[in-house]
This record gives sequence, C-alpha cells and structure tokens, in this order.
Amino acid sequence: MHVVPVRQVEAKAFVTAWHRHHKPPPGAVFCLGAADDDGMLRAVAMVGRPVARLFDDGRTLEVTRTATDGVRNANSVLYGAAWRAAKALGYARLITYTQDGESGASLRGAGWKVIAQRKARRGWDCVSRPRSSRGTDNIARTLWEAPSSCTDSAPR
Repeated sequence: MHVVPVRQVEAKAFVTAWHRHHKPPPGAVFCLGAADDDGMLRAVAMVGRPVARLFDDGRTLEVTRTATDGVRNANSVLYGAAWRAAKALGYARLITYTQDGESGASLRGAGWKVIAQRKARRGWDCVSRPRSSRGTDNIARTLWEAPSSCTDSAPR
C-alpha cells in the first residue's frame, strides 16, 4: 500500500460504494487514498473541519470518514498519512471518532490515543441549529486524537 492524492469527488464515490454505515460527508479540507502496487485505489480518508463547533478552532481537523474495500492495514496507513499531511499544512491537532462496537485497531496501529468516551446523544438537531439525522443518533462514540509528536511510530 502507498498513499496517493484523491479528489473529493472520487473519495465520496468510494465512501458511497464501500462504507458500512455512513454516507460521505458534505465536504473536506483534503482527501487521501491508499493504492496497491498496481495503482488500484483500495481505501480513502476524508479530512475536514471538526463536526463539533467547539473543536472548530482553526487549528484542528477531523478525519470525518474512512472507507476501505477490506484490504489489510489501509486505514492505519491513512490515519498516519492524514496526521502528517495535517501537520504539514500547519494544523496542531487531528481527531476522529469511532462508534460503539468499533475496535479502533486501525487508530491504535497508527499511534492514536483515546481521549474521551461520548455518551449516546439524541442527535445534532436542536432549535438553534436544525439538522437532519445522519445515522449517528443514539450511538455512543469514542473520541481519538493523533499523537502529538511526529508520527514516527505510524506506518508509512
């Protein structure tokens, strides 16, 4: 596996085809892919502004979606590459979430750490900011953060 640039439209199509339970996010700051030795795209990561307003401080990005066709270790490669790319762009923090029942093995493999457990919530819709459901309502989540040092332990 090697890291390749991916256009947002291509990343969204890949997520639509391969993600188990979510649609692609509406946008991204950048997208990455993992390709095999023949150049075939096998996984993507979409990195954007944090979904939670309190994290959207101009120095933090969020891996909002990853998807893979099942190839081993692709997500770990992408989580490490996403952090290196975010740092190269001047960002100080990269976060992501897993849903209850997801192991986080790819994140641990890339050196990420759990920083919080989030209880299930009724959804993002509220009077001050009406939003439609995206399939994450009533599901507990784990908040992860990329390692603060250069990702020397992350797969390259």
